[in-house]
Amino acid sequence: MSRTVAERPKISDLAKRPRRSKGPKAPLRLLLADDHVILLEALRRLLEPDFTILAGVTSGRELVEAAVLLKPDVVVSDISMPGMNGLKAGREILEQLPKTRLIILSMHDDPALREEAFRLGASGYVLKTAAPERLVAAVRASIEASARPLVRESTNTLSLREREVLRLLAQGHTMKEAALLLGITPRTVAFHKYRIMRALSVQTGAGLMRYAVEQRLV
Repeated sequence: MSRTVAERPKISDLAKRPRRSKGPKAPLRLLLADDHVILLEALRRLLEPDFTILAGVTSGRELVEAAVLLKPDVVVSDISMPGMNGLKAGREILEQLPKTRLIILSMHDDPALREEAFRLGASGYVLKTAAPERLVAAVRASIEASARPLVRESTNTLSLREREVLRLLAQGHTMKEAALLLGITPRTVAFHKYRIMRALSVQTGAGLMRYAVEQRLV
């Protein structure tokens, strides 16, 4: 029988595990954190078909310790955890492991929390109410994102409609939801998104979100 997240080993034992090869085709290595063990298990089941799950932890301090030992490609972390929240733990991890990517998974649809997450260096902010495939896509996008700095052009280079589309997408709306709010078709929203990313030299949705936060559009 396979080991569940609920039966996770001690942090001190994790480093003794053999490391999987990190060749070009090796699956991304993930570290998960949530203070609810049931949700940790659900996350593992969701992500395991596409990624290698190194461990699941239930506190911010455990998260930092496990990250330093295991050096994951991506950390997926809740915000509310005992001892140290996910944002503080994420900041420590990114300071020590700059190549690791951080995805915040939260129940809070709060622009202030989203902005704080991106300012500390998170590559994505996904709501727990989102479709499962959005989390998988966010993990992949965090690695695929270009390492070069974002081009800090003014949003004055965008049309009014493009700024409206950018703001809604940055707030976490899907293209279909943005279309309904703006009274246009999803195809038109997709076209505007393409134009925005091209104008700003941004290559991923995560990069677009970071730009929107920096420009205080959310």
